[in-house]
This record gives sequence, C-alpha cells and structure tokens, in this order.
Amino acid sequence: MIGASCPRLLSCLALAGLIAGLAPAIPPARSDTTAGEPLVLHARSRVAAPAAAARSQDGGPGFVVREEVLKVDPSHTAIIICDMWDKHWCRGATRRVGELAPAMNRTIAAARARGVLIVHAPSSCVDAYKDHPARRRAQSAPRAANLPGDIQGWCDRIPAEEKGVYPVDQKDGGCDDIPACPQGSPWRRQVAGIEIRDEDAISDSGVEIWNLLESRGIDTALLMGVHTNMCVLGRPFGLRQLARHGRRAILVRDLTDTMYNSRSWPHVSHFQGTQRIVEHIEKYVGPTIVSTDLTGEPPFRFRPNGEPRAVFVIGDDEYRTAETLPAFARKELEPLGVRCDFVVADPGSPNDFPGIEALDSAELLVLSARRRAPAEKEMAAIRRFIAAGKPVVGIRTACHAFDVRNVPPGHAVWRTFDPDVLGGHYAGHYGNGLKPAITSAVAMASGIVPVEILDGVTVPFTGQGSLYKTAPLAGSTATLLMGELKDQRGTSPQPVAWINRKGSARIFYTSLGHPGDFERPEFRTLLRNAVIWALDRQPAPRDVTASASASPAPGR
Repeated sequence: MIGASCPRLLSCLALAGLIAGLAPAIPPARSDTTAGEPLVLHARSRVAAPAAAARSQDGGPGFVVREEVLKVDPSHTAIIICDMWDKHWCRGATRRVGELAPAMNRTIAAARARGVLIVHAPSSCVDAYKDHPARRRAQSAPRAANLPGDIQGWCDRIPAEEKGVYPVDQKDGGCDDIPACPQGSPWRRQVAGIEIRDEDAISDSGVEIWNLLESRGIDTALLMGVHTNMCVLGRPFGLRQLARHGRRAILVRDLTDTMYNSRSWPHVSHFQGTQRIVEHIEKYVGPTIVSTDLTGEPPFRFRPNGEPRAVFVIGDDEYRTAETLPAFARKELEPLGVRCDFVVADPGSPNDFPGIEALDSAELLVLSARRRAPAEKEMAAIRRFIAAGKPVVGIRTACHAFDVRNVPPGHAVWRTFDPDVLGGHYAGHYGNGLKPAITSAVAMASGIVPVEILDGVTVPFTGQGSLYKTAPLAGSTATLLMGELKDQRGTSPQPVAWINRKGSARIFYTSLGHPGDFERPEFRTLLRNAVIWALDRQPAPRDVTASASASPAPGR
C-alpha cells in the first residue's frame, strides 16, 4: 500500500465514497466546437484485466491497455506547464529540462494557435512575473462558486492509488548524478526556452488556476512538465487534485520527466522509472496522451544515453504474454539498462496495435502475436523494421503471428513470416498436455553457433506447453535446443530454439513461451541471453544490491 499522507487527508478520504476506490471517471467532453475543429486526443489508460487473466507475473493485479479517442473543444481546454524551472539543484534534472523545453514550446505554440489556454506554473517563481499581463490574468479570475475547499493544498495520493504499490523509490531526492548534487532551491523563473505570451496565464496557486479554468468553462486540463512522480501529480494544480475534483486531467506523457535515482529500487533505468510512473497514473489517476495529438509530429524522446531500446509487439490471447513479457522485462532486462516499450493489441480491436510507430526508433523487435492482421500502416512499420536489418526475437506463436484467413479491410497479413524471417516451418503442434523434454542441440547445429545464448541454461528441463512441429528449418539457421516427447508414438524431436541469419540481422526464435515456461529459470535465462545476443552488445548491469522487495512511499 502507498504510504505518506495528503496534507488535507481527511478531505481526500471524504471523497472516497464518491469515487469508490477507483480511478476518477473522465467527465464527458463538451460537444460544442465554437473555437473551430475539435482536438482529437488518443487517451491511454490501463484497466483491470478480466478475471480469467488472474494476476500478472509480478504479483500485482493484471491490467490491459485501453485507448479512447476524445474530441474536445480547444476553447474549453488548457495546458498547465508544471515547474519547468530555469535551474534545478540536480544537474541531470536541469539538463533534461533544457532538452525537453524546445519540444514543449513547439507543442504549446501549436495548441495556443488552436485556441487552447496556456497556463505557466513555475512554482515559487511567479513573483518574477508580477507585472506580466499573463500573471494579472490569473489573479483577476472571479472566485468560482464550486471552488474546492482544499484545492490550495498538496495531495500525495488519492484513494484509487491504495490498490497499488508506488512504482519507484526517491532516495537522495531522486537525483541519479554521480557525485550527488548538493540540494537547494536555485530556481528563479521558468526556463527561457518556453515562450510566455500576453494571452497566457501565470500562476502556481490551486485557487487561482481553478478559478481561471472555471471562469472560462475549461473542462479538460493537459498537464506537462516536471517532475511526474512529484509535482505533476501532487501540486495543488496537479493531476490528483484536478482529477479527484471532477476535472478531466490528462498527462502528456512524452513531455515529462521523473526525479528517480536508477541506483534505488526498483533498479531500472531513469527513463524506465518515468515509464513506471506513467503506467501508475494510467491505472489509478487518469489517462495520458502524447504530444503528437497536438503537433502531428513524432513524440518527444530524450536522448537514450547509449541504452538500447526494445519494443515488444504483443497480440496474444492464449498465452497471456501481455502479462508475462512486461514482468520478464522489468525483472530481467531493465536492470541491464535495456529500455523496454510495449505495444499491445487493443483488446476491443485485436488487429490494431496502437503505438507501433515506436519501432522506427527501436533497436530490437520482440514479437509475441498469434494470427493477427495489423492495419496496413502498422504492418508497413514491421516490414520497414525488418528490411532495415534490425534484430528480432520471437517467442511461441510468433511463427504464425500474421497468418490470418479472414483479413479485415485496410489490414494486412504476412503468411510467410515464419520462413521469411524466423527460418522456421510451423505445421501445428502435438497434443496439449504433453510436455516435451528440452535438451541441447548445439552439437547438431550448422554454421556459427552463438553458444552464449545457452550460458546458464541447465538442460534437460521440461517445457510447459505443447511441442510445436517446426522441422525442417531453413539452411541459414542454427538449432540451439530440441524438444522431444519421449515414449510417445508418432512423434519426432523438434527444434524449439534457434537463430537465423537474415543478411546482417540477428534473429532468434523459440517455440517456448507458455506461462509455465516463464516460471522456469532455464527459460528466463534463455530469453534474456537471446535479447542481449540479438542487440549485439552487453549493457552495463545496474547496482541491484538493495532489496527489490521494498514498497516505498511517494514523496515530494
């Protein structure tokens, strides 16, 4: 459970009955569009998976990603820019604000041109703008009849968050610089890279901002700025306060950053810490969007600092890889510095993979899909990635990922993906319930065998799913593991893990990937090694000496 308390905790909990312990509902958008064409926002949230999905691999409740298209009137919409200060006590935080500011300014300019109100909220620095027209605009807004009594206070949690564990620790203030930065309050105004126009507003007051939004009939607030796990969530004008008081509050998830020390729990990269906070918000606080909805440009991304990026494309309703793969990545890959993003097929529209354009800036595709026909643009992104000679790791049903008989209009198939990319020859499987014995096949492999993929993989072990019929493989492959149903008449040994050399690309495939396989250390080691081999580099391991079982509380 989440520790810490809200300064007005009694007021926070008094509303628990109204929201019934759930994430705040999104009020309907206004239907009028007097300011011109509506903004089209692709709002992403995470909802509890059906009971059949049970619990996710890491012990928490299972969630699925859901996207809702919202059409909102720009004249009833505001952007609130949180704490984009000119200088932070943490050098890394100052550096990332400087990197973020130009992209944020472009987004703000595009929104302002559409009629969106821009609210600059550099906390504790508004006196620097005491004579600015934008500052006077916020101060002069009439007092709202529905002004919440506790809107001026910080809120560390809302009741919905009690269902989860806060996903990152914030030791040392969240600064991951070495040596540690001396703390203080060096900020004096908003960073110069973000333009403040006379028609904007400036305030760090929950009362003033609420009055301003209410006086203009603004029902949708888009939050951007820093830091997600602290001020963006907790300020009087932050996500929690606005959402719990009925305002539609949406995080612009690519225009934000965290204060997270990657040497602290859960020992993931800085940017994975941000991703974990975003997921927490989508589960318990409110939806998120990317700046693309406002600019039409690709989402902003921080420079990766040498960390390889893997995109997991998941469309499988049989083996629950939407749960097992993220849990695997969090435990086995993120501590090694691999950035992992997840593109999960829409449960309500299983042939659609929102966010698959992330492949364009990825180093690795990890594929777990079963008989899906992505939209033509989505399939083009997959083909483009593979044509570029980039590596692929496929598990289980990836061998028939895009082999579909009935193709919806505007969608595409790739029925020969297995021989074309993986070098396989999938022809069904032996009976369910027959668990194969898995043994090494390195001695019978052809070509150059990357034996490092088998480092730490103790054989024999037992596969937990049915044995796929995969032979014969292409001549460009090298088999690593074989599976056999001993004493079963009419069966023959089958390759269960191999590599394929497609030009310069590194391709790995395994027919393992049943939920039970993820419980076996042999399979997890195999898959982790395969990812590192496919990336053709060994990321530097993180410091994982501290306990990963802690459940730290949020703080400022």
